[in-house]
Amino acid sequence: MNAPDPTFALPTQRDTPANRRARYFSDDNGFAFRWSTITPRQFLAERDRAYAADTPTGLIHLDNSDLLGTGYPATTPVLLLQYLRLRAGESFRTALQASGEICFVIRGSGVSTSGPDTIEWKAGDMFLFPGGGETVHRSHGEDCLLYIGTDEPLLAYDGLRPPAPGKARVETTHWLAEEVERRLEREWARPKTDNSTGRFVQFSSAALMPSNNTLPFISVGLNTVEPGGEQRAHRHNGVAVTLVLQGEGTYSAIDGQKVAWSAGAAQITPPTSLHSHHNQSGQRARALIFQDEALHYYTRTPGFSFD
Repeated sequence: MNAPDPTFALPTQRDTPANRRARYFSDDNGFAFRWSTITPRQFLAERDRAYAADTPTGLIHLDNSDLLGTGYPATTPVLLLQYLRLRAGESFRTALQASGEICFVIRGSGVSTSGPDTIEWKAGDMFLFPGGGETVHRSHGEDCLLYIGTDEPLLAYDGLRPPAPGKARVETTHWLAEEVERRLEREWARPKTDNSTGRFVQFSSAALMPSNNTLPFISVGLNTVEPGGEQRAHRHNGVAVTLVLQGEGTYSAIDGQKVAWSAGAAQITPPTSLHSHHNQSGQRARALIFQDEALHYYTRTPGFSFD
């Protein structure tokens, strides 16, 4: 792969700041890859901090920026995932620079308010607020742990601002834990076919119909694997960040590399990697999966295959 050649000479009358900024590439392969590679990673230290009894109220980023080379926190080039620890009776304010913020309740109960909208939540719920405003999360009488996903890195890379209040593409949405479970059980009653990719529920909203996306460029789903079973090998162009909710005895095979699931921790599955999930325990494995695959759905380039 050739590096850009910054050396050139121009007539004095055409020597301007604008054309001095120009760079030119001439590669044998114009699709040569110039970014750092996304590799499998587990965020175990961050999980341990989030669950530690003495951790104060605040955000804990799943920050992969050291490997991605970004100047801002990022889990993937498009996604930032983070835990929000809320001590009993405490609150925390956020003003995230994102098109929306997706919150999954790992444990506890409380209330969150953004602009005119308020959500009362409990463990297993997921909710979404449009970006561009301030959100206040409050716990009730117990320690709480939320898992928050945004597209902050995507906006930061392009120097974009969140939408103005009332102008967001999405609207406040609340997915109830009991309804998620009802729909998941319905999935388990459905016979598998040769085209089945697993037993899961995806989260979308009226604002984004007919797509199954959660934010315009982010998709979220709750995935399960039966006891003693596996999710067959597949690949796709989007990165997947898997938060393990129940995974003792389960592992992923990612391009031949075995990655054991660790409860409460998130792990990265790189884009285009061939991966499968294997549950060797006696109970269902469960994981919440954030993907930037929605970006590829929109550009019609999901790249999904079973080989």
